[in-house]
Parts: sequence; structure tokens; C-alpha cells
Amino acid sequence: MNTKDFSRKQVIIPMSSDNNSTFMKNSSLHVANINRNLKNTKSEVFVDYIRSDPLGITIVTNKVSQ
Repeated sequence: MNTKDFSRKQVIIPMSSDNNSTFMKNSSLHVANINRNLKNTKSEVFVDYIRSDPLGITIVTNKVSQ
């Protein structure tokens, strides 16, 4: 699900708490990998950061993805 606000562009990914904690341990690595793949596709969207959310994870980007 994508949401757009005046200062936020985010993608919310539902995830169980076990998977959430495992994912967040390597979140900086995931940000680097996602951004490398976005760059390879010449996308103007890049991930700013990933944060943990009670329902899953939230990926905050510089633009709203299509």
C-alpha cells in the first residue's frame, strides 16, 4: 500500500513480528540493495530509510512509486 502526505512517501509492508525483527537486523543492507536495484532500473525513486511498525515495516522513499 502506498501513501502520500506533504512530507512523507511510504510503502507499508505487512509482516509478522518474527520476520519483522529478522528483517530489521539487516535493514541498512536491505536499503542499500533496494537502492542499487532501483538505480539499475534508472528509477528516480530511492529508499530513505526503513522503520519498524506494529503491523510490519514501513519503507520511506524520496518519491511516490508508481
